[in-house]
Amino acid sequence: MSNEATSAPRIVVGVDGSEPSKEALRWAVAQAKLMGGVVDAIIAWDFPTAWHGLAPPTDKDPADYQKQVRKILDRAIDEALGPGPGRPVDLRPISAHGHPAAVLLDAAAGAQLLVVGNRGHGGFREALLGSVGQHCVQHAPCPVVVIRGSGHGA
Repeated sequence: MSNEATSAPRIVVGVDGSEPSKEALRWAVAQAKLMGGVVDAIIAWDFPTAWHGLAPPTDKDPADYQKQVRKILDRAIDEALGPGPGRPVDLRPISAHGHPAAVLLDAAAGAQLLVVGNRGHGGFREALLGSVGQHCVQHAPCPVVVIRGSGHGA
């Protein structure tokens, strides 16, 4: 029997601090509880890109970006699920460098589900599905669940 067959089912959820991502996190935790699974709550970050010929500042340490993004993830988890320990499932917060869609697709390898909000902080508020969610739906190595936000907040 393989090691993978004996491990708990894994659900990957993209979290960027937006209301739809918090709704996705709540749904993923509830589903993991039903399945006896674990949740990898993932936030992606990247260095600012050049814009109209202007180069981004290069004096910032990557660890600074990592630390700031991790604070955003921790705050989003607390806002979505309540602060502190005692969560109903094993929740693993992960901050990863890279484009959000690529990070989520990589993390979804071997997962039971990938869960995303219908839109994050970027793009047009009127869009039915954000570009990251759209890319994940089209390319994920596992089933994808798209959670619509409450319509409040971001």
